Amino acid sequence: MHYKPLAGTPGIEVRTHSTTLYNSLSRADDQQLVNAHVWGVNAYAAPVWHLRRHQDSGMFDTYAESFDAVWARATPVRQEG
Repeated sequence: MHYKPLAGTPGIEVRTHSTTLYNSLSRADDQQLVNAHVWGVNAYAAPVWHLRRHQDSGMFDTYAESFDAVWARATPVRQEG
């Protein structure tokens, strides 16, 4: 609902999924923001880790692989005309 207005914007792709996740990921190139979901805490008050890719197979790649797996199974949101 909040991101749907971005659908159809050049360079932006929005997808939805029904996967149960334990964190929210935002990724741009070799940087990620990981918002850890914490029981009883709203997302805005939960920890956010800023990860930068420094090496192969590190924490960044672990989260990137998780993101990529969910993204591949997600359904693109189409702009309604």
